Amino acid sequence: MQPTKAVIVLLAALVALLGAMALDLIYDAVFAPNRAIGPGDGPPFGAQAAAAPEPPLAARLAKADAAAGEASARPCRACHSFERGAAAKVGPPLYGVVGRPVASIAGFRYSAAMKALGGEWTYDRLERLLADPSGFVAGTRMNFPGEPDAQKRADILAYLRTLSDSPIPFLE
Repeated sequence: MQPTKAVIVLLAALVALLGAMALDLIYDAVFAPNRAIGPGDGPPFGAQAAAAPEPPLAARLAKADAAAGEASARPCRACHSFERGAAAKVGPPLYGVVGRPVASIAGFRYSAAMKALGGEWTYDRLERLLADPSGFVAGTRMNFPGEPDAQKRADILAYLRTLSDSPIPFLE
């Protein structure tokens, strides 16, 4: 039995399609078209470009807005109180936190990691805590992912500075 011309044409087209698919797979494996070719060609497809470095904290504090910081700190009220003499909630009260010894509120149950941190709450330490709580104090009970916006963190610090009988000056 002899194949008809139509069957031969269909088989040839099928072989050509399968060959083209195989060549495409080989090309992708060898040349990786989604990889940057050289300097300035950008990140690979799907990769995120490196973030620009943040301005120094002192520069951000110099233009910080305490009113904006108060607004940005609203979600913090779910766990912290901000008024003078207020009791601890899920987290310790934040009135007078700048310059206060770490883990120093009597009767508050701090994590072992927070107790081990020691020292005082400086603007730099608070900024690092706001940026990445569990990265700064591994083992903290603070259930907050961190504030990614560097200027918002500076604004929050400016607000925290107002919550003191003797505000500590910003960094120079």
